[in-house]
Amino acid sequence: MTKTFLTAEWRKLIMAQYVVSPQTLFPFLPRGVELDLFEGRCYVSLVGFLFDRVRVRGIAIPFHTKFEEINLRFYVRRIEADGSRRRGVVFIREFVPRFAIAYVAKRFYDEPYLTLPTRHHIASSNQSLAVDYEWKHGDRWHRLNVVTSSSAQPIVAGSEEEFLTEHYWGYTKRSDGSTSEYEVRHPRWQTYAARQAEVKADFGTLYGDGFASLTETQPISVLLAEGSAVSVQDGRRLTL
Repeated sequence: MTKTFLTAEWRKLIMAQYVVSPQTLFPFLPRGVELDLFEGRCYVSLVGFLFDRVRVRGIAIPFHTKFEEINLRFYVRRIEADGSRRRGVVFIREFVPRFAIAYVAKRFYDEPYLTLPTRHHIASSNQSLAVDYEWKHGDRWHRLNVVTSSSAQPIVAGSEEEFLTEHYWGYTKRSDGSTSEYEVRHPRWQTYAARQAEVKADFGTLYGDGFASLTETQPISVLLAEGSAVSVQDGRRLTL
C-alpha cells in the first residue's frame, strides 16, 4: 500500500485542448504506456490552475503553500497484467513560481518542472466567473484565461470533460529511460460552461519546435473545472 507524498487543493483549472499528431508525442511517451485518444483524436492540454494548501508528507513548507501551476500534458493508458486499464497523463513541461516545489518534483519524480514568475486573477459575480493565469518566460508574459457561467455543473458521463478530468495516474519518462508511475486521488469534479477564452502563448519557445504550430491555432475546446482536494501517492518505477 502506497503512502501519501503530497496533499493539496487544485482549484479553478483552465484546460485548453489541441489536436496533434501522435508522432509529435512519441518522443515524450514513457515505456509501458500508450496514447489514450478521445473519439480518435490525440489531445494535448494547456492547463493553468491554483495549487493551494500544499503539504509534503503532512508538512507545510513556508511560502510554498499557495501558487500557480501551468503545464502542457497529454493522455495515456496502461494495461495491467490482469487486463485492467489505468488512465493517466504525461507532462511535457510544468511551470511553477516556487523553487522548492520544482526541486522536489524533479528530485523524487523526475518531472519536467521549471521555476518561472507566475500570477493569476479570479473575479466572480452572480452572472459570470473570470479566471486568468499568466507566466513569464524570458521577456514575455504568456496568458491563459476564460470567462464562464457562475455555477459549476456535474460532468456528463461519456463526455469530453469526463475524458479530460478522469485520468488518475501520472507517468514519467525518467532520464535513465525507465518509467515512473504515481496515483493522484480526487473526487469527480464539476465544470463551468465556458463563454469565451483566450490563449496567448508561444508554444515553440515554451515546449519545443514540435508544438510551434499551436501558437497560431485555436484550441478545439476550453473548459474550467472547479477542482478539489487531491492527494499524490508515492511513486514507483515500473518493471517492464
